[in-house]
Amino acid sequence: MKMRMLAAAAVLVSAAVHLYLWFHVFRHAHVVGPAFMVNAVGGVVIAILLVTWQHWIPLVLAVGFGVATLGAFIIATTAGLYGVHEHWIGWEVWTAAAAEVVAILAAGTVLLQKSPLRSDHRAEQPMPTH
Repeated sequence: MKMRMLAAAAVLVSAAVHLYLWFHVFRHAHVVGPAFMVNAVGGVVIAILLVTWQHWIPLVLAVGFGVATLGAFIIATTAGLYGVHEHWIGWEVWTAAAAEVVAILAAGTVLLQKSPLRSDHRAEQPMPTH
């Protein structure tokens, strides 16, 4: 449960940074502005799901949120994203990036620990021997 809470906090931090940036920088940006608001709202929803629903779906959403958000920023710093060319400068950038990495690692860890595909996962019924 601690890792789920950590993932929820990380997603929430990233969402809060994106909401802050929406108000202060990207509010009127054509495509990126609405994407920042979707990120903020989606992050809050994912964080709530992580702490209230003990299912694998919120964990996948948290990993996807982190990968998509960090990936979009990396694209914006390299090739540009819908006319936005960002740089690795500022507390907002580093706070969001760190939060997204933590979200990916924390939620991914819980997913891997609970995966029925793990080699140490034992079926409820023993395998028959010949």
